[in-house]
Amino acid sequence: MTATAPLHEQTPFEHEVATHLVDAVQLDMDPHDIDPETPLFGEGLGLDSIDVLEIALMVNTQYGIKLESHDDNNREIFHSLRSLAHYIEAHRPS
Repeated sequence: MTATAPLHEQTPFEHEVATHLVDAVQLDMDPHDIDPETPLFGEGLGLDSIDVLEIALMVNTQYGIKLESHDDNNREIFHSLRSLAHYIEAHRPS
């Protein structure tokens, strides 16, 4: 597991996830420009429910983790780049 970066600075793994996220939802921005603490949805990056499906597919394809739509933790998992990256690191197969 990577060390936690200071607020607003991506860790190398967060940057990797950001790169996949930008590709998955076709964001018109550089992965480096995503503040890891900014909410992914609503006032943050402005992603929507369709984007959640694309991100879940990316996480499954890239990291072998299946995210379930009925998981009570989804709001926390998908809150920000940082929370998504922490979840992936904690749950990906060895």
